[in-house]
Amino acid sequence: MEYYIIGERELVLAFALVGVKGTYASNRNQALDAFNKVTGKSTLVSAPVSSDIPKVLILTEDISVMIEDEINEWQMQGKFPLIVEIPGLQGKISGKKSLTDSIREAVGIHV
Repeated sequence: MEYYIIGERELVLAFALVGVKGTYASNRNQALDAFNKVTGKSTLVSAPVSSDIPKVLILTEDISVMIEDEINEWQMQGKFPLIVEIPGLQGKISGKKSLTDSIREAVGIHV
């Protein structure tokens, strides 16, 4: 599995149409549970931990705000999956940097 998405029901369905598996989450507990399953950190005995960890985990901005601390902790470990945030159905959250802005800041070049 290369990609996995956690987000709004409509986005998960749209990604499923092109072959990307995903999980719908509407609150922090659902988002955290899905995140832990995908990254292999699940602590629930009954929850199957995915042995097929994706290379890229796509999260909507709404979901990433819900589990921001866990995402930051995961990214500091430098493990797969790489986490990519995309805007949700309501559009970009004001004040959040876009992927392009982050790349420009990291590279230091404005084209």
